[in-house]
Amino acid sequence: MAMMTLNGVDCYYEIHGEGIPIILLHHGFGCVRMWDAIAPGLVSQGYQVVLYDRRGFGKSEKRDFSPFYTSERYRPDSVAELRQLADTLGLETFHLVGQCEGGVIAVDFSAAYPERVLTLTTSSTQCFSEVPMETFNAAKFPRNFSELDPALQKKMMKWHGESYAERFYHQFCRYGGAYGRDFFDLRPQLKQVSCPSLVLYPDRSFLFPVEQGVAFYRHLARGELAVLPKCGHNTYEQQPEAYTHHLLEFLARHTR
Repeated sequence: MAMMTLNGVDCYYEIHGEGIPIILLHHGFGCVRMWDAIAPGLVSQGYQVVLYDRRGFGKSEKRDFSPFYTSERYRPDSVAELRQLADTLGLETFHLVGQCEGGVIAVDFSAAYPERVLTLTTSSTQCFSEVPMETFNAAKFPRNFSELDPALQKKMMKWHGESYAERFYHQFCRYGGAYGRDFFDLRPQLKQVSCPSLVLYPDRSFLFPVEQGVAFYRHLARGELAVLPKCGHNTYEQQPEAYTHHLLEFLARHTR
């Protein structure tokens, strides 16, 4: 099992294939396993795929990171950890792909280090909130872990460990992570992104309406928008073939 120390925390990572690197950033409940239906298609087309579990997620080091998850350091430290990962692996430039919360970190990194990001792709990432995120989460995630569908419980335990999954789920159902607990607004950062950027958005997410994707796209200098029809929030899981198709076509359009 490959581990790397990022900001003093042991984090799990995987590298697949050879070629121009693509770093995939998982969402706020996820880990590298969420990319199992996406990564092989990228590798088959000659890309090197880099995946890692951020602090406390998946197979990365487990301890009580609650203060970090709810602090203002979450986003900048996540960017710093991404840079440290890329530096350690010797990746000077690369494509970035982020799902939901992972897209926030990808945007922050692209704005901070424009010389390193070849393209940016985000999927199901919120653009801005109209209520505080703590209020938003209370409405969207009303159920306790024990009330979830058994298949979802099983997936969370498989991804994060049986002794950790329930606490982890309840943490992010309240607030924390890249979206924080107050009003969220990514628009200032989007204006600073200079690379070609693809916005993938589902037309019927239970979290964010498709208008969020349109707003996201309109605030990008070099943005492109693809809407996935009859698709829910977890685009990578519900329509992996369409996800991969749009991503590969986008990368091909912007490959020198």
